[in-house]
Amino acid sequence: MLRSLRVRISQGRQYIPDLRAASPANYRGLPTIAAGACAEGCRQCAEACPAQAFVALAPVTIDLGRCSQCGDCAPACPEYKLTFSAGCHTAAVAREHLLVTAERPNPPPIAVQRALKQQFGRSLRLRSVSAGGCNGCEAELNAAGNVNFDMGRFGIEFVASPRHADGLVISGPITRNMAEPLQLCYDAMPRPRFVLAYGACAISGGVFGDAPQLERQFIADNVPVLYLPGCPPHPLTLINGLMDVLGIELPK
Repeated sequence: MLRSLRVRISQGRQYIPDLRAASPANYRGLPTIAAGACAEGCRQCAEACPAQAFVALAPVTIDLGRCSQCGDCAPACPEYKLTFSAGCHTAAVAREHLLVTAERPNPPPIAVQRALKQQFGRSLRLRSVSAGGCNGCEAELNAAGNVNFDMGRFGIEFVASPRHADGLVISGPITRNMAEPLQLCYDAMPRPRFVLAYGACAISGGVFGDAPQLERQFIADNVPVLYLPGCPPHPLTLINGLMDVLGIELPK
């Protein structure tokens, strides 16, 4: 008993008290684009990108909804215009907000969604569906509820049954064999309900975006209220995005 207590004391406080200010170490997150023009005709960054995340080169524009955060573009750029920061506050409420440039390096701030705040601001239940994912996003979703991040302290929890869920968190690119189960899960959820797209695969298909094995009509029919980019997104991306949308404040 005493030995167990000594071990516990030596571990200190494992939870993160201020999730707003937290910056994950060794996390390759938000791509940063330096100002200045590229060399004429240069396409090396776009050609190195496996996810086709560069939607324009004049100016350089990266789609966070496709970016796999692999980092291959940075060493390929002869002008050294590209770096990756530990930035994980990248959630957005509109697909076009995920386009970043040197002039707009971050998605715009998220305004509180008053209807969602009124309905779910004190209690939110989420159902997670892996629609053909690699289990990377699923592992991070699981981590959002661990002792470090503990999103349950804000009344946000995952549930096993769609009958108990308010929001559907989609991860994975939505393969054909998961399209119907995904729709069945959503249909089983009581109204009001909403969708969150977690990870590049869920948002755009990611590196699998052009694969014929995908069936992504569900996203077109049910536009997400929150886009959470990353491959995989950090748990802080999910938690801070939900706190923004629901207007949740940290206790003083």
